[in-house]
Parts: sequence; structure tokens; C-alpha cells
Amino acid sequence: MAALGDDIIGQSDLPAFFKLANPGDVGIDAPENRKGDALRTWVQSLSGFQKEALVRSAKTGDTWRLVSDEGPYLNGHDAAPCPLAFLSTGMVASFMNEITALADLRGIAIRRLKLTQDNYYTMKGSMQRRTMVGGAENIELHVEIDCDLGDAALHDFLTDATFASPLNGLMRGQIESLFKLGKNGSELPTAKARALQGSLFPDPGDRFALSAPLASDLPLMTPVGTTPVKPVAKGTSAGGSSLSDEQDRRLNIGAIATLRDDGLKDLQQMQYSPHGTSFRFLSSEDGRAPDANTLISAGIGFCFMTQFGRFVSMLKLDLSDYRIVQDTHFSLGGASGGTGQAGSADPIETHVYLTTTESDAMAQEMLDISEATCFLHAFCRTDLKTKLKVTRI
Repeated sequence: MAALGDDIIGQSDLPAFFKLANPGDVGIDAPENRKGDALRTWVQSLSGFQKEALVRSAKTGDTWRLVSDEGPYLNGHDAAPCPLAFLSTGMVASFMNEITALADLRGIAIRRLKLTQDNYYTMKGSMQRRTMVGGAENIELHVEIDCDLGDAALHDFLTDATFASPLNGLMRGQIESLFKLGKNGSELPTAKARALQGSLFPDPGDRFALSAPLASDLPLMTPVGTTPVKPVAKGTSAGGSSLSDEQDRRLNIGAIATLRDDGLKDLQQMQYSPHGTSFRFLSSEDGRAPDANTLISAGIGFCFMTQFGRFVSMLKLDLSDYRIVQDTHFSLGGASGGTGQAGSADPIETHVYLTTTESDAMAQEMLDISEATCFLHAFCRTDLKTKLKVTRI
């Protein structure tokens, strides 16, 4: 089946990921930093399921440009990682941040460390009947480690470290996201989606195009190749399979993290189900590569935007242009930020801008269906746990 839209990412002369040299010219700023880190994420649709994000962090002051695509299962060009890859890599990077920071605080020597993470999601129901809903399941984290802690002490240490991750705030409890809606330049009230108080932010429009890359010789994102096949339930890579009306799927996105000698985290995303291409990310908290919170925030925005594309493609609706401005608020890490507390987060706040000839009611439904089918908004409204497996190496 032919891919949807043009391969704008593949045809671009810009690097897929880069730090902006001119965020002031672009006009993206960070939200008020009320917890420890506040990130503003702009996301726009490029073509088909290709998307571009700009993410500005109040804590780091950096602004990163990232892109996302989908594979054959959504008739994508496979030119960049899928949205869920960003959450998985950001999450495993955050866990590694806290494990290494907590080890330093407690004087624990870690000689070798490798993290292998599996994230699971579900999609069930019919889009035509408006019963389709996305879901999220518990995370599995396999820690391969060489250190001197006894088994019980090691398990307690790793549990404390995962709880210290800022992402813990979106996993624990049930957090309902908040939204503002704009259609053709005018604000609309939300229907089922929970309304965000205050005014609709200005639409970023075409200001993405002003972004200029800061020079870097690091390969921040590279394709690795086809992910090895892994037995999973209800998985497929068939062309357009994720666009079928009736769905009962379980998705499995993996991530493998190791620490390089130069301090950068090497992250490999694994596209188990739907089966597809694996990509390698670099991440750091010192500005050399996108930090964990940036990857997480981009992933949430990318996933939400994908659901608009799925809905209008499946129902043959008009949506010629769409963008979001999303704010995420995280605490500092319990270990990396020295708080000694479990990580926390506020509800995600998203402003949506639609250009469409459809009715106001249909614009509201676009938002409602996209929120209901977004795996990562489901991640936030589901009480999740991290299931640990430990192997000594």
C-alpha cells in the first residue's frame, strides 16, 4: 500500500534532531517553572503521519527540534522513530539518570549497567462506532548490573531509583489531561475533553520554519535496521493495519540503554509490535543531546497528533492543517535533583489548532476521539507500575 503524503523528513537537508541556535527568533519560550522543570512542546503535522516538534525546557534553557514518522502499519515512510519510541527512550534515560545519581548519593559503585525496558499499549474497538480506546499497561524493566549490594538491598535501591524519576508523576495515580481547542483561528469550547482554564495560546503557525540548527558532530538519531522478531500477542506489521476499523491490538515498544564512556546515554528503540524499524538515540542532561524530559514531552505530543491523523484518515474527514502547543510540568528527580522524593508531575496541558471545513461539533469530536485513542494520554490516566527484573553481570 502506498505511503501517505510526501516524505518531507527524508527529503529535507536539515538534520532530523538538532538543538536550536535561535529559539528567540522562532518565538518559543518555556512555561513558568512551577515544579522543577517545565517544557513547552510545539508539534505540527508535516505530511501524512510525519510530524515535527520543538521542545523548550525551563530547567536547561535548551530548545530541541525532533521529528517523528510511522512505518508501514500506518502507511508511513519510516523516515524517523514512531511517537511511542520517544516516551520509551526518554523513560529509560530517566531511569538511568536516577539509578546512577542515587548510586553516587549512597556511595554505591556500579561497575556495569544495562537497562532493557518494555512498554505495552492496547487499542480496542471500532472507530466508525466511536468505541475505539487506547490503553497503557505496566512497564517491564530488566536491569543488568554489577555492584556489591545484596539481593534485597539491590531490589530496594532500584525501586527507590525508579520512583525518583520525574515520569513517576505521570505513572502513579490517574491524571486527566487538560485541553483548549481552536478551529480556523477561533476558540471553541471542548465537549468531552477536560477544559484547561485560561485563554487559548496563539497558534505558532509557520514559525517552525525559522528554526536554525546549532552545529554538532554527534549522530543524535540514526536508524539501526529491522527490529528482531519477538513473540508478542496480537501484533502485525501489515500495511495499513493500524488504520483498520475494528482493532484489538497489543503494542510492544522496547528500549535498551547503556552509558557510553563520554557520559552520553546510548538508547536503542525496539519496534516489536507493530513490527518495524529500530532507531538509536543519544541522550544527556548536559545539553549535548536531548534530555529525558524533552524526549518524553515530544513523545506525548507526537502520539496525540497521530490520533488526529488516524481519525480523519479513517473517516475521510477534512483536516488540512493541525498543530498543538503542549506544556508538561515535572518535579526534579528524587536523586538527580536531590529532592529525596518520588517524582511528580502535573496534568498535561494542550492547546489544539485545527484548520478544517468540518463543523464545530466535528472539530470537538476530533479532539475527543484523539484524546481517547492516544496511548500516552492513556498512560497518564492509568495507574501504572514498573515490574523489575534484575540480573547480575
